[in-house]
Amino acid sequence: MLSVHTSPLEQPGTGDAGGMNVYIVQTATRMAQRGVEVEIFTRATSSDLPPVAELAPGVHVRHVVAGPFEGLGKEELPGQLCAFTAGVLRAEAHHEPGYYDAIHSHYWLSGQVGWLARERWGVPLVHTAHTLAKVKNAALADGDTPEPRMRVIGEEQVVAESDRLVANTDVEATELIKLYDADPAKVLVVPPGVDLERFTPGSRSKARARFGLAEDAVVLAFVGRIQPLKAPDVLLRAAAELLVRDPGLRGRLVVLVVGGPSGTGLEQPKALEELAGQLGIADVVRFLPPQPGDALAQVYRAADLVAVPSYNESFGLVALEAQACGTPVVAAAVGGLPVAVHDGVSGALVDGHDPAEWAAALGRLALNPAYRETLAGNAVGHARRFSWDRTTDSLLTGYQEAAEAFRREVFA
Repeated sequence: MLSVHTSPLEQPGTGDAGGMNVYIVQTATRMAQRGVEVEIFTRATSSDLPPVAELAPGVHVRHVVAGPFEGLGKEELPGQLCAFTAGVLRAEAHHEPGYYDAIHSHYWLSGQVGWLARERWGVPLVHTAHTLAKVKNAALADGDTPEPRMRVIGEEQVVAESDRLVANTDVEATELIKLYDADPAKVLVVPPGVDLERFTPGSRSKARARFGLAEDAVVLAFVGRIQPLKAPDVLLRAAAELLVRDPGLRGRLVVLVVGGPSGTGLEQPKALEELAGQLGIADVVRFLPPQPGDALAQVYRAADLVAVPSYNESFGLVALEAQACGTPVVAAAVGGLPVAVHDGVSGALVDGHDPAEWAAALGRLALNPAYRETLAGNAVGHARRFSWDRTTDSLLTGYQEAAEAFRREVFA
């Protein structure tokens, strides 16, 4: 596996670490449990990192030196792809020919490396985009920066050269075909999963006690990287609107924001806190840093609702994790979120990002305990339709199909 710009060892929720990190860790670990050895190549970001680290039995992370260890933004990484590729090819050269059976690249930067490794090693390239520049640029948040043309061209090249393209949903598959001219026969739809052992229903009282939340509080949570694309500001504006409509709610309302600055959010890391002050709701907003696995499950259990107001989301793992814990989700009706959230059954979908409409949706669920409990029960059942075991099995089948097609092409 190739993950150039973010290491699977990093904590999701800040910087460039997010759902892709979770995806790689969960699928690689399960592949190893099925007897498939996995090596994950990522860029070294510290001189203290060992050349190779064990993520789990059968899964090793190789830290490739490419450019300065720190202070290198994702937008600067294309200039280091040559160095990174050299490191990947050098590692393979220490083995007998045919050591690797397949390459799975994650994100377009990794796809560029995978394209070259595919040619050198004579093995199939399977690629997962995770996000697509053309889709992101068509739905930019106010003030967000468009993805550069260099990325668009890079994605087009990777799509053309991959043996299989893994899409999270039918919507993403259609985007690959229509926007990137992907060969439909090479596009494989594999929904991501959720860790159903870690994310389970639990005691709301204990979860709230852990974070110092009152038992009768109305808790609306946002979990994710703090950047315009993820739109946490929509939740804050909607919360302000809720308080205008019901001033008596101020003594009970808590807006929990869990995550750290990322992407263009790094340019103004305090912007969300400043917005809370401008909206007059600083007293009801609480900020927490990214939480590791078990603590994250407690965040979900403590919340009445989890909001996912993103402008673009290829799937939305946060939505699945929250629902698996029995917490309904209010999400934007974009990308893969209509698959991750069953509208009217496990939560609600909102068209657009109008704070008034979001306030109405949040209030309808959060302030109606009976309805919320019904959705909570449904949410658990909906989330159980997705698992990382199913995702992993589908990926392994895709690798096998890609390998067979690759051999046919080589010996044709």
